Amino acid sequence: MPGEVEKHISSLGITLPKAAAPAANYVPYVQTGNQLFISGQIPMGPDGIEHQGKLGDGYSVEGGQAAAKLCAINLLAQAKAALGDLDRVVRLVKIVGFVNSTPDFTDQPKVVNGASDFLVEALGDKGRHARSAVGVAGLPFGVAVEVEAIFEVA
Repeated sequence: MPGEVEKHISSLGITLPKAAAPAANYVPYVQTGNQLFISGQIPMGPDGIEHQGKLGDGYSVEGGQAAAKLCAINLLAQAKAALGDLDRVVRLVKIVGFVNSTPDFTDQPKVVNGASDFLVEALGDKGRHARSAVGVAGLPFGVAVEVEAIFEVA
């Protein structure tokens, strides 16, 4: 039975997907004490990888924001897999957003807002977080954005 957080997410029209299995020699999450570290999530949708492209080279900020939101949805799916119930989230501590971008692109924070805005909408005040938005030369599978997270959990 879904908890209150998952019911709220559902009311936003979002169904959390099944958490993706790791694609290499790492684990999708690690809990140590009351901290849950979620490995970087890419914009994996129901039909596979979405949002491939490079910001500043024909891929729009709005497209990047949609990619970041999908990454955030996948972060919550991993958190649910780790915890069994998102109601165990005390707060989202930090996210790091990696934006596949050209050297002259400087709107990485606007792109990562796609993840930040969704996480605050989904988790309320528990979703307010510290963050970094970093431009990178490339990401796995050519995706536009990857996002990782640290949660405090009960």
